[in-house]
Amino acid sequence: MKHSTLIVARMEPHASDDVAALFGAFDETEMPHRMGTRRRQLFKYRGLYFHLQDFDTDNGGELIEEAKTDPRFIRISEDLKPFIEAYDPQTWRSPKDAMATRFYHWEASA
Repeated sequence: MKHSTLIVARMEPHASDDVAALFGAFDETEMPHRMGTRRRQLFKYRGLYFHLQDFDTDNGGELIEEAKTDPRFIRISEDLKPFIEAYDPQTWRSPKDAMATRFYHWEASA
Protein backbone atom coordinates (compact mmCIF):
# COMPACT_ATOMS: atom_id res chain seq x y z
CA MET A 1 0.00 0.00 0.00
CA LYS A 2 1.40 3.38 -0.94
CA HIS A 3 -1.06 5.75 0.72
CA SER A 4 -3.55 5.61 3.58
CA THR A 5 -6.21 7.93 4.90
CA LEU A 6 -7.83 7.82 8.32
CA ILE A 7 -11.16 9.56 8.82
CA VAL A 8 -12.22 10.24 12.41
CA ALA A 9 -15.86 10.89 13.32
CA ARG A 10 -18.46 10.13 15.96
CA MET A 11 -20.67 7.06 15.71
CA GLU A 12 -23.87 6.04 17.43
CA PRO A 13 -22.93 3.39 20.05
CA HIS A 14 -24.77 0.44 18.49
CA ALA A 15 -24.46 1.37 14.82
CA SER A 16 -21.45 -0.73 13.82
CA ASP A 17 -23.52 -3.52 12.22
CA ASP A 18 -25.55 -1.00 10.19
CA VAL A 19 -22.44 0.90 9.09
CA ALA A 20 -20.65 -2.34 8.17
CA ALA A 21 -23.66 -3.47 6.10
CA LEU A 22 -23.76 -0.15 4.22
CA PHE A 23 -20.06 -0.34 3.38
CA GLY A 24 -20.36 -4.05 2.54
CA ALA A 25 -22.94 -3.22 -0.14
CA PHE A 26 -20.94 -0.19 -1.34
CA ASP A 27 -17.73 -2.22 -1.61
CA GLU A 28 -19.50 -4.81 -3.79
CA THR A 29 -19.84 -2.14 -6.51
CA GLU A 30 -17.01 -0.77 -8.66
CA MET A 31 -16.83 2.35 -6.48
CA PRO A 32 -13.80 1.25 -4.42
CA HIS A 33 -11.91 0.61 -7.66
CA ARG A 34 -12.99 3.98 -9.07
CA MET A 35 -11.64 5.67 -5.93
CA GLY A 36 -8.46 3.57 -5.94
CA THR A 37 -9.32 1.95 -2.60
CA ARG A 38 -7.40 -1.29 -2.03
CA ARG A 39 -8.49 -1.96 1.53
CA ARG A 40 -11.03 -0.46 3.90
CA GLN A 41 -11.09 -1.05 7.65
CA LEU A 42 -13.59 0.40 10.11
CA PHE A 43 -12.89 0.72 13.82
CA LYS A 44 -14.85 2.01 16.80
CA TYR A 45 -13.79 3.14 20.22
CA ARG A 46 -15.96 4.80 22.88
CA GLY A 47 -18.27 6.60 20.49
CA LEU A 48 -15.58 7.34 17.93
CA TYR A 49 -15.44 5.95 14.40
CA PHE A 50 -12.21 5.39 12.48
CA HIS A 51 -12.31 4.73 8.74
CA LEU A 52 -8.95 3.55 7.38
CA GLN A 53 -8.54 3.32 3.61
CA ASP A 54 -5.43 2.09 1.81
CA PHE A 55 -4.57 3.05 -1.77
CA ASP A 56 -1.96 1.88 -4.26
CA THR A 57 -1.12 5.46 -5.25
CA ASP A 58 -0.71 8.79 -3.51
CA ASN A 59 -3.71 10.31 -5.30
CA GLY A 60 -6.42 8.48 -3.30
CA GLY A 61 -7.74 11.72 -1.88
CA GLU A 62 -8.03 13.21 -5.37
CA LEU A 63 -9.89 10.16 -6.67
CA ILE A 64 -12.32 10.33 -3.74
CA GLU A 65 -12.93 14.02 -4.46
CA GLU A 66 -13.73 13.10 -8.09
CA ALA A 67 -16.10 10.31 -6.97
CA LYS A 68 -18.10 12.58 -4.65
CA THR A 69 -20.54 13.44 -7.46
CA ASP A 70 -21.33 9.79 -8.22
CA PRO A 71 -24.90 8.92 -7.10
CA ARG A 72 -23.59 5.86 -5.19
CA PHE A 73 -21.17 8.02 -3.21
CA ILE A 74 -23.93 10.53 -2.50
CA ARG A 75 -26.28 7.72 -1.43
CA ILE A 76 -23.87 6.07 1.02
CA SER A 77 -23.06 9.49 2.47
CA GLU A 78 -26.78 10.08 3.07
CA ASP A 79 -27.35 6.53 4.38
CA LEU A 80 -24.56 6.96 6.94
CA LYS A 81 -25.95 10.22 8.39
CA PRO A 82 -28.18 8.54 11.03
CA PHE A 83 -25.13 6.67 12.38
CA ILE A 84 -22.06 8.86 11.75
CA GLU A 85 -21.57 12.53 12.52
CA ALA A 86 -18.60 14.83 12.11
CA TYR A 87 -16.15 14.92 14.97
CA ASP A 88 -16.28 18.72 14.79
CA PRO A 89 -19.49 19.73 12.97
CA GLN A 90 -18.52 23.42 12.96
CA THR A 91 -15.47 22.85 10.75
CA TRP A 92 -16.60 19.86 8.64
CA ARG A 93 -17.32 20.44 4.97
CA SER A 94 -16.09 17.19 3.40
CA PRO A 95 -14.34 13.94 4.41
CA LYS A 96 -11.04 15.75 3.90
CA ASP A 97 -11.86 17.87 6.97
CA ALA A 98 -12.05 14.73 9.13
CA MET A 99 -8.78 13.10 8.06
CA ALA A 100 -6.19 12.46 10.70
CA THR A 101 -2.60 13.48 9.99
CA ARG A 102 0.01 10.75 10.25
CA PHE A 103 3.00 11.87 12.28
CA TYR A 104 4.96 8.57 12.47
CA HIS A 105 5.32 5.51 10.29
CA TRP A 106 7.31 2.31 10.65
CA GLU A 107 7.32 -0.74 8.42
CA ALA A 108 9.23 -4.01 8.64
CA SER A 109 11.76 -4.58 5.88
CA ALA A 110 11.06 -7.36 3.41
